[in-house]
Amino acid sequence: MSFLLSRVATLSITAAILLYAVPPLLKAEAWVALAILCAAAAGICYLYLSKRHVPAKYLVPGTVFLIVFQLVPLLYTFSIAFTNYGDGHRGSKEEAVAAIERESLKEIPGSPDYALTIAAKGGDLVFLLVDRETKAVQAGTADGLSNVEGAEVSLTGKILSAPGYEILPAGDRDAEVQALAVPTARGAIKSSGLSRAIEFEKTRAYAADCDCVRGEGKEWKASSETGYFVDAQGNNLLQGWQVNVGWSNFARALTDPNVNGHFFNVLIWNFVFSIASVFVTFVLGLSCALALHSPRMKGTKIYRALLVLPYAMPAFALMLVWRDMFNKDFGLINRVLGLDHDWMGTPASARLALILVNLWLGYPYMFLVATGALQAIPRELTEASGIDGASAWQSFRRVTLPLLLVALTPLLISSFAFNFNNFNLIRFVTNGGPYAVDNNLVGKTDLLITYTYRLAFEGSGGLLGFAAALSTFIFIIVAVTSAIAFRRTRAQEEVYS
Repeated sequence: MSFLLSRVATLSITAAILLYAVPPLLKAEAWVALAILCAAAAGICYLYLSKRHVPAKYLVPGTVFLIVFQLVPLLYTFSIAFTNYGDGHRGSKEEAVAAIERESLKEIPGSPDYALTIAAKGGDLVFLLVDRETKAVQAGTADGLSNVEGAEVSLTGKILSAPGYEILPAGDRDAEVQALAVPTARGAIKSSGLSRAIEFEKTRAYAADCDCVRGEGKEWKASSETGYFVDAQGNNLLQGWQVNVGWSNFARALTDPNVNGHFFNVLIWNFVFSIASVFVTFVLGLSCALALHSPRMKGTKIYRALLVLPYAMPAFALMLVWRDMFNKDFGLINRVLGLDHDWMGTPASARLALILVNLWLGYPYMFLVATGALQAIPRELTEASGIDGASAWQSFRRVTLPLLLVALTPLLISSFAFNFNNFNLIRFVTNGGPYAVDNNLVGKTDLLITYTYRLAFEGSGGLLGFAAALSTFIFIIVAVTSAIAFRRTRAQEEVYS
């Protein structure tokens, strides 16, 4: 019965995805994506409607999720690292030219004054324009102007109805109204308020003969290396387009002093924070698990419920609470201990505070996994070591702990990888600080991920290509470290198997 339900659920999800994705793909004429989607759907239907390939029925869902949520984002990030993708470089060259010309529009003196009515046709925004002198009615879209027949116009020029068009309420889709520019021979028609439209002319225009933008007595030539239109003095227009820049983002990460000048200090603290977080949470979680694992312990259910409370509460809310508890002026910790210490003002105490906060947030997880692993170890092994004369500590160190590590080492490695990129904790508690007086780019508690975020988004705008390159470096570091740790784990399993 459960297998039948899983088949029905899988086929239903597949059908829902097809109904959702096929129409927009057809509209966009994305034939390759459409072919891949249909082929995948056909394969899933064949697999789950036939009685053959039973193992594949269980492996395919996990494989699909692995590809969609792991491999695709990874490959996409890696591909973005070779481009200048970011603020000002998010679209194609044609989109950049259109934006430059649109932003250079200037009102034409003596141009026709149109009465404007906002409408929609097939979901697309339309300007219904009435020439105040000729009373001619036209529809304006991003593709240009077209005549409208049979429109009902009021005395003020407001269109009451028009065949095939839906009149929209005033103020509806306001952002789209302000952005829409109807192209004309001299420039474009744009809205001026809610009921008026004016024709503007382009002060800058693209010339295909020189692959440049001309206007205002200047000329900006297209640069395929930077994705900008650049003048003779090296100044560029703000709007650019996405181009392939090769390894330049990676080279900048290695040669830019703003990056490599602090990289190794941040990397060392990153390792210290990750290892210390895993160690202290594991020690405390295992200690609590051992205490409650004892047969002489009473009320274990109540204690276990209390110990997992931090794990059950929203982590970001607890981070903000802990941040205020470490506040110098009104924080609970200073009041209870009778101190006047600026916890977030000195590097050592700020780092210690982060590890303590992470200890509070992370030990319930270690407690839960250690409890499960302890219950899987036969008590006969520890009892046998006691009969052989081993003390409680010797029995734990030579029997219980090695068996626990065989089961828990993969979880410890995953915990290390999580803490290596623990962006939320740094962002909410210290925001990377404290900072040196002459340097607000990198703080004493910044991890590589928060340092990357600040370099990419808080310094020079959204440099997504550069951020992707730095993220690739972080991925390599974590992957290599995890691979080495897993290799050691396999060796440990062979010893104790």
